[in-house]
Amino acid sequence: MSMSASILRTPDERFENLNGFNFAPHYMEIDGKRIHYITEGEGDPILCLHGEPSWCYLYRKMIPTLQQQGKVIAPDFIGFGKSDKLPKISDYSFKLHYDMLHQFIEKLQLKNITLVVQDWGGLIGLSYAADHPEKFKGLVIMNTGLPSGMKKGNIFTQFKRALPFLIWQNYARFVPKLRVSKIVASGCAVFVTDDIKKAYDAPFPDESYKAGARAFPLLVPSMSTQHPSAVYTARAKEKLAQWPHPVLIMFSDKDPITRGQFRLFEKIIPGVDPSKTITIQGAGHFLQEDKGEEIAENIVKWLQSFS
Repeated sequence: MSMSASILRTPDERFENLNGFNFAPHYMEIDGKRIHYITEGEGDPILCLHGEPSWCYLYRKMIPTLQQQGKVIAPDFIGFGKSDKLPKISDYSFKLHYDMLHQFIEKLQLKNITLVVQDWGGLIGLSYAADHPEKFKGLVIMNTGLPSGMKKGNIFTQFKRALPFLIWQNYARFVPKLRVSKIVASGCAVFVTDDIKKAYDAPFPDESYKAGARAFPLLVPSMSTQHPSAVYTARAKEKLAQWPHPVLIMFSDKDPITRGQFRLFEKIIPGVDPSKTITIQGAGHFLQEDKGEEIAENIVKWLQSFS
């Protein structure tokens, strides 16, 4: 359903009877765009941010446990889930997503936030948290990174490491049909059933709705330090060196995309004990899909240790 010449909105019926997703929708308008989010429970907010090309459905297995500890809030980034979509790849930028998150947090007047991030949720969420530490009480960092372009040194080695991602960037941009559920399923270690695939395809009735999903890979500053997104991620790494709150790091054992990135956070964030980093066994890139209940239990146990 077209809302205007520049905004698309997925019909509500696409989201009916999704496996395991019975949460009431909530909406907020930001700069003329409708943002969807779910909120369950009471207490200090636990803000869960999804990545590419998923939506808040990714957190459905974690919400029942997390809501026993606080108010779980899981939004859909613009271009994903039940939030509005923009029609062109060029409509999307790191700044757009960062500003949307900022206004979302401001409008809900969130404070004492526990931020739970994975994939692009990490790039955007950690960049925002690093700029506004006073709004947060803790970070849960999962299968993500903060790339900010190639460093000085062996460029050939760095390019070789970046090549698979460069191939993914071009695939996401140019493939005639971007099969979202297939991408999610390929990033899971546990078999994804057809009804779950249906849920990941639900936000995208046709290719015109997928510009946001095609854009996200292009916004990763994997090569050049002059990439517009690198300003945010490089700044985040600098500011996280003064991060004052507790941090829980959980990475899965079967994710080739972010393998080893946990060492970055162990290194740059003060007070992080590498012996406390948790490896989620038998989980792929989308570890919330594979082991959501286990992850939520780890988060609750960690929160109870200092709350």
